[in-house]
Amino acid sequence: MYFPWSGIASNWSAVDSGVNNAVDILVMVLYFLLVLGIGMWAIISSSRGTVEDFFLAGRNLAWWLAGASLFASNIGTAHFMGLAGTAATSGVAVGAFDWNAPFLLCVLGWIFSPIYIKAGVVTMPEYLRKRFGGCRIQILLATLYLLLYVFHKISVEICTGAMFMRLVLGLDIYLITIVLLTITGIYTITGGFAAVVYTDTVHAGVIILGSVLLMGFAFKEVGGYQELLHKYLNAKPSITQEGNWTAKPECYLPRPDSFHIFRDPITGDIPWPGVVFGLPILSLYYWCTDQIFVQRCLAGKNVSHVKGSCILCGYLKLLPMFTVVMPGMISRILYTDKVACVTPSECEKHCGARTTCSPIAYPMLIVGLLPKGARGLMLSTLWASLMSSLTSIFNSASALFTLDIYTQIRPMATEKELMVTGRFFVIILLALTTIRVHLVQTTHSEQLFNYMQAVMSYLVPPIAAVFMLAVFCKRVTEQGAFWGLIGGLLTGFIRMVSEFVQGPQTCSANSKCPPIICSVHYLYFATLLFLLSLFTMLGISLFTDPIPDKHLHRLCWSLRNSREERVDLDAEVQEKRHALRTQPGEEEEEPKPWAGSCPVGQE
Repeated sequence: MYFPWSGIASNWSAVDSGVNNAVDILVMVLYFLLVLGIGMWAIISSSRGTVEDFFLAGRNLAWWLAGASLFASNIGTAHFMGLAGTAATSGVAVGAFDWNAPFLLCVLGWIFSPIYIKAGVVTMPEYLRKRFGGCRIQILLATLYLLLYVFHKISVEICTGAMFMRLVLGLDIYLITIVLLTITGIYTITGGFAAVVYTDTVHAGVIILGSVLLMGFAFKEVGGYQELLHKYLNAKPSITQEGNWTAKPECYLPRPDSFHIFRDPITGDIPWPGVVFGLPILSLYYWCTDQIFVQRCLAGKNVSHVKGSCILCGYLKLLPMFTVVMPGMISRILYTDKVACVTPSECEKHCGARTTCSPIAYPMLIVGLLPKGARGLMLSTLWASLMSSLTSIFNSASALFTLDIYTQIRPMATEKELMVTGRFFVIILLALTTIRVHLVQTTHSEQLFNYMQAVMSYLVPPIAAVFMLAVFCKRVTEQGAFWGLIGGLLTGFIRMVSEFVQGPQTCSANSKCPPIICSVHYLYFATLLFLLSLFTMLGISLFTDPIPDKHLHRLCWSLRNSREERVDLDAEVQEKRHALRTQPGEEEEEPKPWAGSCPVGQE
C-alpha cells in the first residue's frame, strides 16, 4: 500500500558521508552474487515447459515460499521511504495501512483464492471472463492493470529507488539501475515465476534482518520507546521563516495525535472512518484482486498451503509499524532540521525539494547510525526490496499481456509461442523502465508522488467492487459489471485529473482549491466511489437477464462447493480457438483455461 507524501526534485544532493568504504561495497557485491546464484539455480532446477510452469511455477509452491514472496513483493523502496517519511511527518497512524493487511490476507486465503483455484484461472481478468462471459471486461481490466503497473508501480519504484541511490550512495543512477535491471532481467526472463519466488524468499529474509537491525540502532540512539514518546512531540525545526513569510505552526509542529491510530473524522490527516471503511476497500483490491499477489496464491500446492502463505505474510506485515514507522519518527528527532524542514530554501539545501524532505527520513538513519558492514547490509535490504518489487511486476504484467491480450490478437498461438511472447514482453518492460530512469533524472518528480496516491484511491475502488460482486452476488450480469466498472473509472478519473490541475497543497503556497476536491479525504472518496460502482452494477444487472446457475458452479461463493458440471460461458470460443490451434495432422491437445478468444465484435 502506498502513502501520500511529497516528492524530491530532480536535483537531489547526496546525504553527507555517503557509502564509500570497502566493507559496505563488499557486502553489497556478495549479496548480488548470492541473488544471481539463487536465480541461476532456480532456472536450472525448475520446469518451464508450459505456460502454467512459467507463470505459476507448476502450481507447486510451498506455503513458506509463497508467503515470503507475498511479503517481499509488497515491500519496495517506495514502501520504506514513503512509510517512514509519512511517519516522520504525522506519527503512527500510517501504520494502519500495514496492520490492515492481515485481515485482508485472511480474506484472500479463505474466500477469494479457493474460488480462483476452483475456476482454474491464471490471471484475474480471465476469472471475470469465466464469471460473466464475453471478453470486453477481460480486455478492459487487463489493459487497466498494465497501465497501473507501468505508469504507477514501476514509476514509483524507479523514482524512489533512484532517489535513494543518489542520496545515500552518491552513485550514477542510470548506471546502477542498468546493473540492477540486468540481474533481475536475467532470472525473470529465463527462470520465470519460480526464479522470482525463490529470489523473493531471499529478499524477504534480508529485508526483515536489515530493518530489524536498523530499528535496534535507532531505538538505542533515541533512548528507548519512552524517550520517543517525549522527544517526538518536541521535534520542531529551528528555522520556520524565510524573508517576510512565516510558516504556520501546523506546518512544522508534530501533530498532538501523533501516537493515535484512530483520528478525528474531520481534522485528522488519516480520519478513523476512512481507516475503518475506506482503507479495507483499497486493501481488498490490493491483496485480493491484484495479479501480483493473487498469482502467488494460485501457484500454491493446495488450498492449505495457500492459507499458510497468507498467515505467514499477515504476521510479517505486523513488523513495519516497529521496523519502519517508528524509526521514521526517530529520524525526525535525530535530524529535525533536515527531515522536518519547512522553509523552501532549507528544504532545497538538504534534499533538493522546496516542499518537504520527509522522504529522506529512512536514508538518513542508514547513513547516520549504522556502522560499516551493517550499512552495506541495510543498503542491500533496500535494493532487495526494489528488485523484488520490479521482478514481481514484470512477471505478472507479462502474464496479463500474454494470456489476456495476446491470445485475443493471436487466437491460434501455440504454447511455445505464448512463452516466447511472455519473455519478450518482459524485455519490453525492462526497456521502458530504463527510459523511466532517464526521465526521473531530467524531470521534476514532485508531482509523481502526489499522483501515486491519487491513482490508488481514485481508480481501484471500481475494480474492488466488480470482484466483490462477482464472488458474492450471482445476480450480477456482464452488462451491469461492465457499465458499472466504466462509470466508476470515469468518475475516479475526473476526480484525479481535477486534483492534478490544482497541484500539490503546500504550506508555502496559498491554497485556492475548491472544497469539493481538497476537503474530501481520499479515503472518504474511495468509499463513496466503491458504493457508487457497487450500486450501479447491481442496478443495471436487475434490468438484465440473470446468468443461469449452470454457468456459475464453483465461480461464486454460494456455489463454491457445487459438484455439478459447469458449462463455461466462453466454451464456444474456447472450442473455436482449439480448432484454430489444431492443424491437420497434428496431435490434438486439451484446451487450456487461458485459451478463450473473442472474435472481433463479439462481447
